[in-house]
Amino acid sequence: MSKKPEKATLTSATIEEQTAAFLKAGGAVEYVGKGKSGQLAPAGPKQITVK
Repeated sequence: MSKKPEKATLTSATIEEQTAAFLKAGGAVEYVGKGKSGQLAPAGPKQITVK
């Protein structure tokens, strides 16, 4: 039997390290107001036709 792969675990320290590296590399964080999706235009409902 093969071993199951271990689940990746994120800790707040790991997230902070990744965020710091992202910002140091020139990345930027865009803040989106509460209640907004950040999308430019809604795509509308997607309808599925079952045949």
